[in-house]
Amino acid sequence: MSKQHHYALIMAGGGGTRLWPMSRGDTPKQLLPLIEEASMYRVSVERLSPLFPPERIFVVTGSRYVEALREETPEIPGENFLVEPYGRDSGPAAALGISLIYARDPQAVVVLLTADHHISDREGFHRALEASFEAAERGYIATLGISASLPSTSFGYIRRGALIDIIHGLRAYHVINFTEKPSVERAVGFLRSGDYSWNSGMFTWSAERALGEFERQQPAIAASMRRIRESIGTEQYASVLEHEWESIPKISLDYAVMERAERIAVIPVDIGWSDVGSWDALFDVLNLDDMGNGLKGGAPDHVLVDTRNTLIYSDKLTVTIGVEDFVIIDTSDVLMVCRRDRTQDVKQVVSILKERNGQAYL
Repeated sequence: MSKQHHYALIMAGGGGTRLWPMSRGDTPKQLLPLIEEASMYRVSVERLSPLFPPERIFVVTGSRYVEALREETPEIPGENFLVEPYGRDSGPAAALGISLIYARDPQAVVVLLTADHHISDREGFHRALEASFEAAERGYIATLGISASLPSTSFGYIRRGALIDIIHGLRAYHVINFTEKPSVERAVGFLRSGDYSWNSGMFTWSAERALGEFERQQPAIAASMRRIRESIGTEQYASVLEHEWESIPKISLDYAVMERAERIAVIPVDIGWSDVGSWDALFDVLNLDDMGNGLKGGAPDHVLVDTRNTLIYSDKLTVTIGVEDFVIIDTSDVLMVCRRDRTQDVKQVVSILKERNGQAYL
């Protein structure tokens, strides 16, 4: 199949509460320059060059973020931004994006990507995408499995079976099953077996095949998508979308179709991937100094005395003395100081602020 039918669909719907107080309602994780000078979303789009021209890159997001995303990537045509009325998780978002791409090109093969993941090996990523498109053209749903380096309980896992083929120098295997975030004990077992990869959430499939899985497993969502698709180009599109969205369930793509999908291939890769899911995760992707410190922000050089393994995001001069294993995040209205091993508890703070009606800080 010609590459003219290859598309990238970027999910950019918001979230990232574990990166509060920088990630907030109006400035979600993907709009922040957490690692490079540009936002994570901008970097995600640039990473697709030269595999996809801008006209074959689509973005599904919410009305709250669409203007900011358009400003970040003016090269992507405005009509390629697909706006959800409100968030319904990744399942409906993917179905909407793929449905609208299918309406333009019934031969489309689509890779589903996220706007807020870090990938350091761009060349390896391109090779993996090319392999995934070839697998998809053979009738598989192809997913990139991330080489698991530790028994994380924050990721889903993919168990691989028999080898399908070597494609572009990468091994593609049959998928036996997906497992959502396991216990520590199970994760240790997964790692020891050598048969598991982390679930990256990156999937490549023909639009026809994707919609067929929704028809088979989520017929109500599929019916709504058909009605939305039929209204494209008419004055009724916005009202049909709004009406159908009211009845669509909130469900992740994994639960909606992936866990019971047929003919899935996993391509294990080591491409320097991180979902940057917490402040602690940034230590793995930032350039650290000789003492293991990560320094970000627009301030002049911070002054660190006897400071180790500490992350500082601040636009003002920050001084630390005798500090070790801390995360210090200083925004215009919030200062957060957190032990590095407690960064997962940031979500708890967000919950407390919601209970206290602290919306101004969210």
